[in-house]
Amino acid sequence: MKIYDPGALVGALEILDAVSGGKVDAGYGASGFWAGKIPAAPLFSAIPFGPDSAEFMAWLYHGNGLELYQEMYDQSGFEVKVLVCSIIPPETSGWFAQEIKSPADLKNLKMRFFGLGGTVMEKLDVSVTVLPGAEIFPALEKGVIDATEYALPSIDENQGFHKLVKYNYFPGWHQQSTTFELILNQRVWDNLSSTQQAQIESVCKAGIVHSIAYSEATQAAAIRRNQERGVHIKQWSPEMLALFETTWEKVAKEQSTQDPFFKKVWSDLKSFRADYATWGDRAYIR
Repeated sequence: MKIYDPGALVGALEILDAVSGGKVDAGYGASGFWAGKIPAAPLFSAIPFGPDSAEFMAWLYHGNGLELYQEMYDQSGFEVKVLVCSIIPPETSGWFAQEIKSPADLKNLKMRFFGLGGTVMEKLDVSVTVLPGAEIFPALEKGVIDATEYALPSIDENQGFHKLVKYNYFPGWHQQSTTFELILNQRVWDNLSSTQQAQIESVCKAGIVHSIAYSEATQAAAIRRNQERGVHIKQWSPEMLALFETTWEKVAKEQSTQDPFFKKVWSDLKSFRADYATWGDRAYIR
């Protein structure tokens, strides 16, 4: 594979169409960016109050997750083969210029937000926009947006958000884990040998192991560096978390009513999680 920098061949939000149409052979991104084309797509990327990395992997590889993921693209008319190539642990849930003490502090806030969490924020009167990573800092700097969420503390640090806003909130209720996909043009995939296909699949699984291990190991230091820069590391109050969760439940119900495939995926995941809880609630100290 020859790897190109983001935006060198196609824009970040054009990857799915470009790969499906054969403009490029493959692309790397997150399915949550395709929400405007496929309502169920964000469920395969990041789910508010959703599973952690281990549970997400369990559903993908030993539940119906990967089968439904591929079915989603197939039934939507996209000629791609999808592989999960990375999973990261919880993100921070936002960078703000001021402390957020109540729902009133969110009203009319202009905020970059990703995926289904963004839909939740819209319900709370936040003006939400989706921006690729490279566009967030300039938008924040110019006042196009007032606040943003993006990724893990270490990734946000590289973006430089701490230079502009000083309130960083946890936990990342909107993305308790996040998957990233490698999509290949279906004809390209079909023309690979079984050995080549197996090599790519193996590399993606290795990428998942590395992304989880590396990310878990490096966040504490990033948080400490932000504190030294004067960033206020804040925890959402129980009341605010409860508001986010009840609003998410309403969003999930609405999306299930509006889109049959969203309902199919969401029902399958809920069923898997209910069964998993028989083990998870007993085995882990929560």
